[in-house]
Amino acid sequence: MKKIISILLSVLMLTSFSGLAFAGSEDVLRFNSDGKFTILQISDTQDDHYPAHDMLNLVKISIEQTDPDLIVFTGDTVEDSRIGDIGIDGESGREGVEVDGDYEATLENTQTACAAIFGIVEEKGIPFAIAQGNNDYACGVKNEDWLKIYSSYKNALVWDESNDEGGAIDYNLEIKASDSDETVFNIWLMDTARDSVKADQLEWYKTESVALKEANGGEPVPSILFQHIPVSDIGNLFEECNFWDEGARIVDGKCYRLNKEIANGYNASASVPGSEDVQFKAWTECGDVMGAYFGHWHTEGYTGTWKGIELGMTYGAEFAKPGPYGVRVFTVYEDDVKNFDNELYTYEGSIRNGDARLELQVDQPYKVYDNFIEEFIAGISNTFNLIFIKIKSLLA
Repeated sequence: MKKIISILLSVLMLTSFSGLAFAGSEDVLRFNSDGKFTILQISDTQDDHYPAHDMLNLVKISIEQTDPDLIVFTGDTVEDSRIGDIGIDGESGREGVEVDGDYEATLENTQTACAAIFGIVEEKGIPFAIAQGNNDYACGVKNEDWLKIYSSYKNALVWDESNDEGGAIDYNLEIKASDSDETVFNIWLMDTARDSVKADQLEWYKTESVALKEANGGEPVPSILFQHIPVSDIGNLFEECNFWDEGARIVDGKCYRLNKEIANGYNASASVPGSEDVQFKAWTECGDVMGAYFGHWHTEGYTGTWKGIELGMTYGAEFAKPGPYGVRVFTVYEDDVKNFDNELYTYEGSIRNGDARLELQVDQPYKVYDNFIEEFIAGISNTFNLIFIKIKSLLA
């Protein structure tokens, strides 16, 4: 099977840093004997060679609390170049790995930044995968060097299968049955680079999806997908509303809020409904992607279903920017892979205050009020909340 061939090739080519990496102790990901497989999604660690104390603590305690079988980092592992943080790490006032005009220094800073994060994962002995983010490109490090960095970690599951013209790092991970080599579940990892997945990457996805389907007796292999930047269809989880409605957010002079019939969670901003991305269309045509999960926007933690596919925005973990901060956890069941659990956790407190912890986010639709007076008061409160969010975004 193609995946087994890829793994064997990675063994042969690892020492040459040819762009392949895999878990050192386990060649194959598989369900546990209890029939479960847990995935931890962490997004937008977005730090430098002086990483924020709470960011590293978020990585640490989320692993300890959720005990994952696989960790997926959905992009922006590093910040490219920005001035801003105060008192969150060992180098206040500067954020970013990029050193203008000095590629080797930038690369060294990037390696140091990655070591702080991936070293925690490596110490725990947990396999991890990566979907590249726009800041990983913006810092100037070439993908061939990113692959060398990943190759230096024995538990990294990262390689490039798509062979697209732009050199994006796209691949998939098959999850085997607990007691056989049957592929029961699949994970896609797509590289959105600075903006989106390109046509030749999509062709690779469709070709590989068909191959998995044929190997599975003509049935699509149930899959979830991770990438950094969301598809525009995420906007279809929203509905237009009035300014005073609870949950309202302003976009281009109009107000929108999560459509409580199909979505729930927390959103600091909104997206406009009505779009259909070519990538989303490919998922519906192939029929294998049950859910797709993204990062990039940092303060968004919500989930909804559009045209049978669950779409999820996951909080970021960059403490040089305003929160909320958090992670997403999936529990997949071998005997019913299509009905997996999906939970968001927020990072509360701080190391400085000695109360850092993860809390399960309780996703509830916004309240529907029983009378006009309650709704009017809530509308005034929401108006002030919108003003506060706007000021906060301008100051960020």
